[in-house]
Amino acid sequence: MAKVEHQRRISRFVSRVAPGVENLSHYRIAWLPSDIAAGLSVAAVALPVGIAYADLAGVPAVMGMYAAIFPLFAYALFGSSRQLMVGPDAATCMMMAAALGPLAAGDPDRYLALVIVMTLTVGLVYLLMGNLRLGFIANFLSLPILVGFLNGIALIIIVGQLGKLLGISVESGDFFPKLLETVSHIGHAHAPTLALGLTLLVGLVALRRFLPRLPGALVVVVIGLVLAKVLGLGEQGVALLGTVPAGLPELFHIPSLPLADYPAIVRDAAGLALVSFTSGILTAKSFAQRNHYEVDANRELIGFGAANIASGLAQGYPVTGADSRTAVNSAMGGKSQVVGIVAGGVMLLVLFFLTDPLAYVPITALAAVIIVSAAGLFDLGTLRKLFTMSRVELGFSIGTTAGVLVLGVLPGVLLAIVLSLLLLLMLTSRPTDAVLGRVRGMRGYHDLKDYPEAETIPGLLLYRFNADIVFYNADYFKSRVLAAVANAKAPVEWVVVDASPVNVVDSTAMQKVAELRDALKERGIVLAGAHRRHAAARLFDKTWLDTQWELTEQQNYPTLTSAVKAFKSRDNQPGTATSG
Repeated sequence: MAKVEHQRRISRFVSRVAPGVENLSHYRIAWLPSDIAAGLSVAAVALPVGIAYADLAGVPAVMGMYAAIFPLFAYALFGSSRQLMVGPDAATCMMMAAALGPLAAGDPDRYLALVIVMTLTVGLVYLLMGNLRLGFIANFLSLPILVGFLNGIALIIIVGQLGKLLGISVESGDFFPKLLETVSHIGHAHAPTLALGLTLLVGLVALRRFLPRLPGALVVVVIGLVLAKVLGLGEQGVALLGTVPAGLPELFHIPSLPLADYPAIVRDAAGLALVSFTSGILTAKSFAQRNHYEVDANRELIGFGAANIASGLAQGYPVTGADSRTAVNSAMGGKSQVVGIVAGGVMLLVLFFLTDPLAYVPITALAAVIIVSAAGLFDLGTLRKLFTMSRVELGFSIGTTAGVLVLGVLPGVLLAIVLSLLLLLMLTSRPTDAVLGRVRGMRGYHDLKDYPEAETIPGLLLYRFNADIVFYNADYFKSRVLAAVANAKAPVEWVVVDASPVNVVDSTAMQKVAELRDALKERGIVLAGAHRRHAAARLFDKTWLDTQWELTEQQNYPTLTSAVKAFKSRDNQPGTATSG
């Protein structure tokens, strides 16, 4: 019996710390053919994308391969999603480059050291968040704000790659100056580079449109490689990728940096983790829903942390959930994280034996891959939905995009957070409320705005505030109650506040309720409450709170029905105003 209990404890521990191991322990051999096919397809997409995104990250192409390969093995053990593929992400690469560029001060060796330390720090931030069970932070950025941020990143990436597609040098760093400079230099485009780049770009778009199951990125990169080799495009001035080192990286090498660098690294790693996790967990949840299972956000934090630490120890850069590669996995019928293991293994073979041909990959081919990927990052569909659903949230989304384009990537993260908070405050500082009545044939009490035929009791005002009452909406609560009293059809004798939606009150709210009580008392009106929850006042010391409640048992009612009964028998009730 003790042995069985011990095994159960071990199983629960493994399930909590390494859910991927738990999932793999229930693997079915029947899944293997589809998992192998999906793994080959994922590798065909992930390898060229990893190489291409290395340019966004400002690191050698081989580091993109490391980041595409090794995190897959770690996530397979520690992630909770069966379909999610982790790897390089355009927004993550842009954020990292924007954060570390100023710290590196033009020193390429220092920049590479900063990249590795940043990647490991991101992994540690994820692990800390997972152990503190901060998975709810994935909901911190609203969808419109996140879409606006990623749309801004997409536009920055596209404009940043136009110079490589055209074969021209662009010196400007900010979005609008870079766009203007690119447009002004179109006439100086390098003809062979432009012809090849546009051909591959159109071909990749066509493959995605008409043959979506084909690994389009791999196809265009291979075509570009073959054309460059056969036609000698390098001798004609077309920029090529160059030598890619074969074999394993220098594993577990952690560069040493001055202590003064770490505050900025930790700060930027936390911002990067927030944005990349929010994006990654949305992908994980979306594909989990399609495949009828749940993912745990806290466990995903551990999985993402393990993937980033693996990437850092293998000399890669930060990774997150990759929606395009996950979509390939799902489309090919992948059933488990064996897909990631297969994909990583295939790419390892390429790293060992097939790096020589990569030297002939045209930079313009990689630019085409990045542009098409960035265009897929731009979410026009959500903007269209917001246009019909909520113009206010559409404005917040577009405002976030504009902020990213004008201010830059890192200030754009701060702007996204600030706008999310503003949106939250806007929604909760002026919540809906209701004056309640009874509807014949229906149980309970209902909003008069929804049911104008609802019956009210002369002299009794039943009022509901559909939010917590705290410092930023307490004045609004007070004014809305007084307005309801003023607009009542008959003189009000009692106001009963339905407190069922109120889960939190703070000291400001307590003060405003006291002011409301006194204002109503001057008019001879009793303030009473129903459904009041003691847990709502959990911010306060219990001993102090017990001395502050001034409602008698008859004036703090468990239900609205009991409050109505008390009002109807009010001749036997005390008529003093009370606080709620």
